[in-house]
Amino acid sequence: MTRAAYAHQVTNKTTHALELRDVTKRHGAGDTAVTALDRVSLSIPRGTFTAVMGPSGSGKSTLLHCAAGLDRPDSGSVVLDGHELTDADETALTRLRRERMGFVFQSFNLVPTLTVAQNVALPLEFAGRRVDGPQVRGLLARLGLGDRLDHRPAELSGGQQQRVAIARAMLSRPAVVFADEPTGALDTQAARDVLRILREAVDAGGQTIVMVTHDPVAGAYADAVVFFSDGRIVDSMTRPDPASVAARMARLSTPVPQGGNVPAAPIRQGGVQQGGVQQGGVRRGGDVR
Repeated sequence: MTRAAYAHQVTNKTTHALELRDVTKRHGAGDTAVTALDRVSLSIPRGTFTAVMGPSGSGKSTLLHCAAGLDRPDSGSVVLDGHELTDADETALTRLRRERMGFVFQSFNLVPTLTVAQNVALPLEFAGRRVDGPQVRGLLARLGLGDRLDHRPAELSGGQQQRVAIARAMLSRPAVVFADEPTGALDTQAARDVLRILREAVDAGGQTIVMVTHDPVAGAYADAVVFFSDGRIVDSMTRPDPASVAARMARLSTPVPQGGNVPAAPIRQGGVQQGGVQQGGVRRGGDVR
């Protein structure tokens, strides 16, 4: 059986929270056009934590935007929780973002005039859904914010504000939480706390998380790391550790001679299979296929 045939079989047997199939996205037109995503295929199984990494301009943020329906690809298909996003109109996309997606950003994006509890409940109110007060309080208590329910964002530290944003993203039990540099504005201890919370949401709560980050320490909290360069997936790694992630990022950031290729990472048992993500996606606890 060929690798492609095997990957197709694996994909068909696996339930995925998110699938991108041959997604291409260009910015600009004519001679100045830039291909941000170049026929990218990626499958994310439910209940996994995937980090997307690469140099600045590699396409990782464009990937997140297309995967979340915040931007439309020029070609290809995006399926989230069984819903095709690329053909959906804006009303349907808005509904899906409210009901099936959660978002955590570097800048927290909390409403300064609302309390912690009100900020967490806000997406449910926008969606016209009933807010379960005990559920909100219980979630915040688990995140170490049980005594901050009535505080405003300005009364919290950066790490506490990011935990509020995580609670807001997870309250509705979305199919996927998209995290865009969630630790970028935090100090080392606060960043570690936030990453631990995201890790526990996957391990204990079965949440699916896709995180864009440039930080090798943050990437090491994931089940798998997908590396981007020039709009393409160039490598992947399971069971990542900070040193291995940092080494791979260093290779991606090294200037490549004209006509050359990105330096390849060695294949290590139980760790990396080059090109495998394009064929089938990320499997938790095993190789990328």
